[in-house]
Amino acid sequence: MNHSDHPTAVLPGDVRIPLLGFGTWQATGEEGYKAVLAALDAGYRHIDTATMYGNEEEVGRAIRESGLRREDVFITTKLPPERVGRERETIEESLRALDVDYVDLWLVHWPPNNPGDLIPVWREMLAARDAKLARAVGVSNFSTAQIDELIQATEENPAVNQIKWGPRLYDRQRHAEHRDRGVVLEGYSPFKTTDLSDPVLTRIAGAHNVSPAQVVLRWHLDHEIVAIPKSVTPERIRANADIFGFSLTAEEMRDIDALGS
Repeated sequence: MNHSDHPTAVLPGDVRIPLLGFGTWQATGEEGYKAVLAALDAGYRHIDTATMYGNEEEVGRAIRESGLRREDVFITTKLPPERVGRERETIEESLRALDVDYVDLWLVHWPPNNPGDLIPVWREMLAARDAKLARAVGVSNFSTAQIDELIQATEENPAVNQIKWGPRLYDRQRHAEHRDRGVVLEGYSPFKTTDLSDPVLTRIAGAHNVSPAQVVLRWHLDHEIVAIPKSVTPERIRANADIFGFSLTAEEMRDIDALGS
């Protein structure tokens, strides 16, 4: 499947985020660089990094050396809690490390330790977006109540909330809360939170002649939830990208959803 046909979700400002992304947590140094290069080669067009991961230079180098145009790769990075009050400085450092003029998505990595910083941080994120340093801004690891606080104070909803997610963590209400607020749900650690030998997953995988891991990723996409699996193994990186040749039936989706109850 041509990567331009990959499904996307639309963020404010008509920014399109590919539903399948490549996570780079713990992928550092030469290994991290090679993993991102392998991911781009396998067809991923969405790379997720963070200041905290210490690998923005390697990610930037891999994107540059992939030969792809900047506008064809969606790049996410994140502001760590200890950089509260130094938002502009942090995004500018990220852009230098990545060697790009802008990122597609900039997230508050964790809610600030001091709740009083919540709104000021969000205003700084919006200012960076308005200065065209990021095309869209959002949050990570935020509760619905914290998201509501941001919307109430600024009338600007986070484009994305990136949280730990997977079939066993499926929470219909939390999913609906994001949808109702126009916030795209992005899930991380899809495999860490899942028992890939679960009979429901193995049965569905067998029916489609794919692996349980591929079923888990397809389940995210069919729910229009962004998934960012991570791996440094080329075979696994390729397998995780090979999820566009099948989709799940409504009944299979329900069976997987039920793992979260």
